[in-house]
Amino acid sequence: MSAEVLALTAAQAGERIRAGELRSADVFAAYRDRAAADELNAFVWVADDVPAAAAADAPLAGVPVAVKDLFCTEGVPSQAGSKILEDYRPPYTATAVRNLQQGGAPLLGKTNQDEFAMGSSNENSAYGPVRNPWDPTRVPGGSSGGSAAAVAAGLAPWAIGTDTGGSIRQPAALCGIVGMKPTYGAVSRYGMIAFASSLDQAGPLTRDVTDCALLLRHMVGQDPCDSTSVAFPEEVRTPSAERLDGIRLGVPEELTGEGIEPGVLENFNATLRTCEELGATIEPMRLPHAPHALSAYYIIAPAEASANLARYDGVRYGLRAPEYDDLLSMYTRTRRAGFGAEVKRRIMLGTYALSSGYYDAYYGRAQQVRTKIADDFRAAFAAVDFVVTPTSPNVAFGLGSKTDDPWAMYLNDYCTVPVPLAGLPAISIPSGLSEGLPVGFQIIGGAFSENRILDAAYALEQAIGFDGSSARGIAGPDAPRPGQERRPDGGKG
Repeated sequence: MSAEVLALTAAQAGERIRAGELRSADVFAAYRDRAAADELNAFVWVADDVPAAAAADAPLAGVPVAVKDLFCTEGVPSQAGSKILEDYRPPYTATAVRNLQQGGAPLLGKTNQDEFAMGSSNENSAYGPVRNPWDPTRVPGGSSGGSAAAVAAGLAPWAIGTDTGGSIRQPAALCGIVGMKPTYGAVSRYGMIAFASSLDQAGPLTRDVTDCALLLRHMVGQDPCDSTSVAFPEEVRTPSAERLDGIRLGVPEELTGEGIEPGVLENFNATLRTCEELGATIEPMRLPHAPHALSAYYIIAPAEASANLARYDGVRYGLRAPEYDDLLSMYTRTRRAGFGAEVKRRIMLGTYALSSGYYDAYYGRAQQVRTKIADDFRAAFAAVDFVVTPTSPNVAFGLGSKTDDPWAMYLNDYCTVPVPLAGLPAISIPSGLSEGLPVGFQIIGGAFSENRILDAAYALEQAIGFDGSSARGIAGPDAPRPGQERRPDGGKG
């Protein structure tokens, strides 16, 4: 029964539950047992008790969901991957999580992440790095790497994460699953522990595009607790498109050339040929300011983080240094002990950018670049329907291989960062393998074009036919586990 359950997508499991062929309690128990035996360090907390069965008409039918550690969940550890919030148990639940619970998706567990969502590899967590299920010597991507690894490994049927500069789409690509960043404001940020408030957005990580649409449908909507949230203009539909006839796909030279690994670029070009076979037209285009997106992002995001993280001082909640001389020393010793190296680096960068005499030169100029990037996309969508790029310039890299070079680490988000700066929606779908590791294909659309993006992604997904079942260890008892065919150093066998 357990193997049968794990082989189902979340939508399929829900259909079986509603038909009376499966019990939601059995589905929950199967995933809870698997999550509790997690060897990837994808979870930091797993539920103990099987919840009561969901209502018969519940749209999510009792299929459990894994939630990134920075979503506040009442009475459950919500630590944002940081020692400074170790074992913090909020008195309320984030709106996005509450919406899913009300739709009939119980909380399976909290997933590991880069501390305060700051990272591209999930090596910055205070609770240890997450490992990629395709090859445990490699990273899963970050900062939502725990959620991505859990879904890819079959430890959870689906999960939610957050995307500030690419932190849903990039780990989805490196783990061979689907990840979507919605339009900014489409999903409430209430109860999400903040990194960069003008960029953070929650979204789904799922096994396929159908599951992505189903989960997103119950996340979107205006929330009176979040003034930046907006009403979604239409219901998120279950995608059903079979072709891409009439769709114009723009390929920006700035995000598809130098810096992309040869195997990733080869896969991207092959996927473009598949798009053409489905009826799409491919049009070269320009996003002139995209090369400056990473620089702008690493001014804006740290600046907002330096303000948001000022609240962690040992006074109200979380860690407090056990020994201190006065209020100032309590602040400094608490923050020194509680924050990791990457968080400290970004706080210092952000504080400097906002300091007197530098605000206009750095933060103000970065915001001007942000406006130019948004203008580039608006001009692009006057000529094409979607902009497409590789999701990540590389496949999953080895644990520890980039931790001593922050700029090399930041470059992993080169293709994803322009999207949140413009507030746009985008999806990453698995498009095949390079050197035996997953590659992602990114589809970017205009604001609130999620339904059109999902339709296009679904048609392409069906044509590609990518099968990630080997990463979940459910392809049969004799099937090799991902990574077994490679040497321990990550080379090809």
